[in-house]
Amino acid sequence: MKTNRKKEKSIKFMKRLAKNKLAIVGMIIIILLLIAAFGAEWIAPYDPNYQDTTAIFQKPGGTHILGTDNLGRDMLSRLIYGTRLSLKMGVFSVALAALLGVTFGSIAGYYGGIVDDILMRFLDIYQSVPGLVFCVALAAALGPGLENAILAVGITTMTGYARMIRASIMQIKNEEYIEAATAINARDIRILIKHILPNAISPVVVQVTMGIGGAILLSSTLSFIGLGVQPPAAEWGCMLAGGRSYMREYGYLVLEPGIAIMISVLSFNLLGDGLRDALDPRLRS
Repeated sequence: MKTNRKKEKSIKFMKRLAKNKLAIVGMIIIILLLIAAFGAEWIAPYDPNYQDTTAIFQKPGGTHILGTDNLGRDMLSRLIYGTRLSLKMGVFSVALAALLGVTFGSIAGYYGGIVDDILMRFLDIYQSVPGLVFCVALAAALGPGLENAILAVGITTMTGYARMIRASIMQIKNEEYIEAATAINARDIRILIKHILPNAISPVVVQVTMGIGGAILLSSTLSFIGLGVQPPAAEWGCMLAGGRSYMREYGYLVLEPGIAIMISVLSFNLLGDGLRDALDPRLRS
């Protein structure tokens, strides 16, 4: 019976999601980005770091469809390989932020009282510093690099997940089935993981999807200012930083990675909007 109910809910969810055409467009773009990330070795026409000194600043067209940079590297190949690093930074930083946020928020929402007050005041102080400034300061303290950029972005953005899961848990923890679990002396960790979180996680799923786009943008910003992925790695923020000195004469050097960032962020936002609408309790029959 439970399996049938789950299947019915899944089917209804997919039907609601399919009605949102923009969400489907976003999903298709994300699938294409994933294909590019995992299949870069087979899709990219050139090695991303191969320097063809005879084709420096070759404009889009011919053998290099999207042109070459100041070192003669193929822009299309670098964009394709850049998908891998940019998605990795976005996904892993959001995973870290969600893990930290859900942990803090679950503890605060479930126990309430003094525990909730202490954790929420800590988050208030945490959020009093502008997010970008805090992220840049943390990245500078940790040092440049992929892993440190992921840590900086994840730690900076975890507060939104904490507050969201806290609000959901505070609504759910007084339900009858939670009181029943408490009455039979079920452990707190079991109540949280088995009974509360599965029913409170839907808003977090939406936030994670939309958060990946924001994390990609923030990670690219760190790479652009030299605190994220370092050259000669093919990463969209690095490509923007490398092309800014030549943008007046060769605008495609910044236009192409900029469009790649914009499309990826937009696709995750479109899918997140669709998931939010599909998971909206008011639309459930």
